[in-house]
Amino acid sequence: MTTAQQPADPGSRPGGARRDEPQPPPPGGVLWTIAGDVRALLMLPAAFTMQVAHPAIGAGVDEHSVFRTDPWGRGERSLRSVQLWVYGGEEAAEEGRRVRRLHREIQGVDTRGRRYHSLDPACYAWVHATGFPIYLYAGRYLLRRFTPAQERQLYREWLQVGRILGLRDRDMPQTIEEFWPYYHRMLAEELEPTKVARELVATDVPLPRPRGGPLPVRILTRLAWPVLRAAFLHFRAFVTVGYMPPEARAAIGLEWTPAQERRLRRFSTAVRLLVPLLPERVRYLPLAHRARARRRAGAR
Repeated sequence: MTTAQQPADPGSRPGGARRDEPQPPPPGGVLWTIAGDVRALLMLPAAFTMQVAHPAIGAGVDEHSVFRTDPWGRGERSLRSVQLWVYGGEEAAEEGRRVRRLHREIQGVDTRGRRYHSLDPACYAWVHATGFPIYLYAGRYLLRRFTPAQERQLYREWLQVGRILGLRDRDMPQTIEEFWPYYHRMLAEELEPTKVARELVATDVPLPRPRGGPLPVRILTRLAWPVLRAAFLHFRAFVTVGYMPPEARAAIGLEWTPAQERRLRRFSTAVRLLVPLLPERVRYLPLAHRARARRRAGAR
């Protein structure tokens, strides 16, 4: 990612963004603090599974995504995109436009026989909306419990991310008070155990091994892949269901036992205590780490 330059024209804002472009969340805000933390990686599978439990989104991913043939590459590209929305500065709006261009031709018929288009606000807004309840629920385990003021700030910042993605204000609940009825209505009326949602919590599905990395890592991965694959699939299912809000689990038909909850709490406590002790370059994902370094340099 290139370093943002101070614009010369008066029609721009600091960081190079034009006045008519949506602005990313503010540096130092709630989202800025948590979105680039490595612990956010543990939250993403739950959000993605909630997204594809929507019949239209699940059908679109099933028919048009490479998540089965290139899961590692798709995951890396998606993660970089999410990071750019928050830490990209002047690149954030362009990344939002790129995402919309990528989804322009994705359409079809969902599992209920309804025509869908991936940019239909009813679908597109749900993809965006899932991040907020996941941050709140999983954050209680991995980060901290947010105060009511922080929850409101986080929601305001998440609305800014929605604008980056091209959502209009009328497409999104504008307050927390409006969000929760919308959220529960979507769980009650739309979500179901779609084919893709079931695959994402299955432990017996095919999974191609990662191809990148240094030669010794590639050799080790090739030799140990049957064991690594089984371990990864079980871990993915565990964090996907565990960090998903209980009402969403119920809507999708996912089981969660008291024993699993105890294991999740033990695991989360270890992660919550260990990660803050790590060096910042390890604790934060690369785009977030560089953005934080630039902000500190600019404050000097």
